[in-house]
Amino acid sequence: MGTLRNVAVVVLVISFFTFVAFFGRLPALRNTPIGTLHRAIWLHIPGGLRALDQRLTQGRLSAWFLRLAHTLWNDRHPTVMIFFMLLLSVSEILFLPPAWSMLTTMRKVNASIILTLPYVFLYAAAASDPGYITPEKHSHQMTLYPYDFTIFHPGQTCHTCHLLKPARSKHCSICKHCVAKMDHHCIFINNCVGYGNHHYFLLLLLTTAVLTTYATFVGFSILSDQVRVEIPSWKVWGPGFTWSQYANIWAWALQEHTRIGAVTLLCLLTSPLIWGLFGYHMYLIWAGTTTNESMKWSDWQTEMREGYAFKRGLSTDRQKDGAIEPAWTRWPVESEQIIVRTEDGLPPRGPRAIGVGEWQRVWKLADVENLYDLGFWDNLWDAFWPRYGFHRRSPSGNQDARSYPVLPADAGPGAQQ
Repeated sequence: MGTLRNVAVVVLVISFFTFVAFFGRLPALRNTPIGTLHRAIWLHIPGGLRALDQRLTQGRLSAWFLRLAHTLWNDRHPTVMIFFMLLLSVSEILFLPPAWSMLTTMRKVNASIILTLPYVFLYAAAASDPGYITPEKHSHQMTLYPYDFTIFHPGQTCHTCHLLKPARSKHCSICKHCVAKMDHHCIFINNCVGYGNHHYFLLLLLTTAVLTTYATFVGFSILSDQVRVEIPSWKVWGPGFTWSQYANIWAWALQEHTRIGAVTLLCLLTSPLIWGLFGYHMYLIWAGTTTNESMKWSDWQTEMREGYAFKRGLSTDRQKDGAIEPAWTRWPVESEQIIVRTEDGLPPRGPRAIGVGEWQRVWKLADVENLYDLGFWDNLWDAFWPRYGFHRRSPSGNQDARSYPVLPADAGPGAQQ
């Protein structure tokens, strides 16, 4: 029982703090206990340690750690990707040799396929161009998506790349490039997730989740079969046994088959995290947004709640400024609204404000259309077939089909970047 408890506790604690460290800053979690713990891990605890080091070594140790952390977090390197590959491969090396002879032919075939796919999609996601915006490809990438005049406005130039920023793009300080339809920089693939490799990233998450889930099922099946050799009346759910007997039987199985049991427990405790991450990204597709855009929507929600956001219509036959926005895009709809914020909480004034009609104060995201939400299946098609050409939709026919991501309020520096 002690072995079972210790292995489970260690794996669970590591999994939990990994989840908090990497995902606690997401808008949906910022105002939750997970967000508070994330700030403690990354802000409060390091701040206290720096203050202690200042007294003991005049800050020399902190300076060394900061240089190391800057290199690890702000430079592109494969450290975490190598760790991820080692975690997969070492687990497989521990599990397969003692388990292979106990597998049926069908399970051997399934295992061979399921074990291979995560490596295939890891390579594809890591080696693919995520959509780097270069002078040679800039004109094409400007035609991928129209500006929505809400979270993406035309005329903004990247101060690092010195290129006009296409709609839905963002500069990655780690990759040192602007990326088309930027979602986020993923340290597990040592690459950005963007227009060119979003589908490979989703398939990596899906196949890894299937792998850990299948390994959990097979591992418990093998252990249960070994228990049944000693206890013929045994069933996996333990009918007829007390909780204490049930736990002791599993503890015995884990001790007798330590390698199979340890990997099975690891897969059992990490599978919910991987499925949760996959589910979150599928939710983003359903909402017609990305991780980067969800943060911008969260910033807008704060501006709206405080009364600094205004909107009015955009004419469907307006004359576009060819110097800062494309005349045509592959996207089937154009924005019919413009959203702006003001510093004084009063409607915008002056002849340079574009749009038609009166300015209306916006109080909630439900009053704003999301131009990039075409409905789940079209959104999914856009992620998995980036070069797909959509059928042009009429403005009136598209309006009711759009949604927006529902996010908690967060303080932010501003929505228009």
